[in-house]
This record gives sequence, structure tokens and C-alpha cells, in this order.
Amino acid sequence: MTAPFLAAARGETPSHTPIWIMRQAGRYLPEYRETRKQAGGFQEMTHTPDLATEVTLQPIRRFGMDAAILFSDIMTPLEGMGIDLRFAPGPVIDNPIRSVADVERLRPLEPEEGVPFVLETCRNLSRELPESVPLIGFAGAPFTLLCYLIEGHGTKSFVQARSFLRSELDATRLLLDKLAHAQALYLEAQARAGARALMIFDSWVGLLDAPTFRALERPAIARILEHLRPLGVPLMYFPNQGGHLHAEVAGLDADVIGVDWRIPLEDADEAMGGEFTLQGNLDPSILMAPPEALLTAADSVLDAGRSLKRGHVFNLGHGIDKSTDPDQVARLVDHVHAAPVRSSEAGA
Repeated sequence: MTAPFLAAARGETPSHTPIWIMRQAGRYLPEYRETRKQAGGFQEMTHTPDLATEVTLQPIRRFGMDAAILFSDIMTPLEGMGIDLRFAPGPVIDNPIRSVADVERLRPLEPEEGVPFVLETCRNLSRELPESVPLIGFAGAPFTLLCYLIEGHGTKSFVQARSFLRSELDATRLLLDKLAHAQALYLEAQARAGARALMIFDSWVGLLDAPTFRALERPAIARILEHLRPLGVPLMYFPNQGGHLHAEVAGLDADVIGVDWRIPLEDADEAMGGEFTLQGNLDPSILMAPPEALLTAADSVLDAGRSLKRGHVFNLGHGIDKSTDPDQVARLVDHVHAAPVRSSEAGA
């Protein structure tokens, strides 16, 4: 039997609605906090395959999730391109991009040499995960990585990075092209090391208007997807806070599009023409609510998922908060697994 997550991703009818949670391996789990004590820090954990493997497996053991998400960070492959990266606690780049010359100095990414620890973690997980629980490999989208490379650290608006798009257009195009090529190779390497689905996280794409997305980021995403399609694994794209971009997302050669909680799944499906399995989109804050409210909200997402034209993977509309009670996550997973599944005729 096909793993429920893979079936839903391919537009088939799964045995139950699959669920996994963005950032499911993380600080809300006491076992994660214990493992972190062994490493001394987040970056050290991502660089240590045994620890990264253990952390990836923890939510699978505890909750029975339908997919595992590789424990890593979207910034990690930049280290293999010559970027000085540290976490304090968020990502900090000590040599940010400021010119075309800076872009030209970026090294081409060779995954087996630049990030061998990530690929070893993938190989470990491909051996340890059950057949019914595929590993999702992931990378950051070019624009999202550009934001950090220009700004040097996280902000809420990335004003300097957005200004760079307009004042340094040649450097922007070259940087996006280099990043698209690097992330395509990085994702391909993860698949060859055992990942059975691949996801592109575009955490900051919601800062772009539609014309800028159409001109700069969409072509970069399309190039990554084109490179990966021959691998035969489901391809996923999450344009966070990108509801205004859904019409532009339509037509991308992806299988699954992540939807944040700000837009109803039905509206996203309509805007994208029913082309994709949709993933999402429970508001993470609902996990802080009383159990009855949580399950009522989950039912609303499940009902919407059953109406989608192609398929539904249950998830949060963004990453889980570190203060979440694990018992609430267990309650949610059990509820989703017990819910009636969408039929193959749904939305037809």
C-alpha cells in the first residue's frame, strides 16, 4: 500500500488523511531539549548526523506522523557556498552580499563536499524510517535565501533586501540564478540519499508583489522544479503569506502547495485552478486553545480538505510554536487519523 502522505501528494486517495507538522522536530518536545544538551547548540545538531537523525525520528515515535521532515535549516547549504553562517539564535551572516562582485565570489555548491553531514543524515533516515513514513527533504527558496544574504540577519520586513532587488537588478538576477542552481543540486542530492519528497520553503515571498514575483522568483522556482522532476518524487512549494500570489503559482510543475492559515483552502484551490494537492492550514495558535476548540478548528480544515479538487495533506499554516503542549499535538494527530478521508471524486 502506498504511504498515505505519498498517495495524497500524488492526488490519489490515501487510507487516511496524512498529517505532519512544520518544525515538528523541535523545542516543544522534551526529548528534543534533552538531545540538544548533548550537542551544545542548534548548528552543532544539524552538523552531527546521529543527533539530526535522532531529532528527526522523535516526533515519528511519539505521534505517528505520516511524514518525517529532515532536521536541518534552510540556511545550511549556504555554508557550502562560502558564506560565514552562525545562529544567535537566528541566522547571522557575517559576510553579507553587497554587490555583483560579492555574488560572483559565491562558490558553486557541491553537496557531497559542502554539506556531507546532511546527506549522511538522509541516508541514516532512509534506513530507519518505516516504509509508510517518507522522509521530506527541503531547501530554502532563492528569494528567501537572498533576503538573509543581503540583510545579514532576520528582520520582519527585509527592507534592505527588497531595495537591492530594485537598485541592483543585475546582481539580483545573478544571485537568484546561482541560488536556484545550488538548491536544485542540494535537493537532488537529498533525494539520491533517501528523501522521498522534496519541499521548497519560501518563508519571505509574501513580501513581494505579484509583478516582482512573476519577474524574479517564479522563474527561479520553476528552474528548480524542472531540474527535480525527473527524480520522480513529489515536489512541494510553500509560499508563506503568499495568498496574493496564488494565481502566479498556478502552472508551476509542483505536486503540493503549502497554504498558510490566512486564506481558506477552498479559496487557494480556486485561485490555483485545482492543479495541486494542498497542504495546511491550521493556525498554529489553535494548539494553545482548549481541546474542544482545537478539534473544532481541525474539523474545519478537514472539511475544507475533503472539498479540494486534487488532494489534501493536513498541516499547520506555519511552524509549531515552542510553547505548544505535546499532548495537544497527539490529540490533533489522532483526530486527523480518525477522520473520514476525502474520496477520489471530491471536487470533481
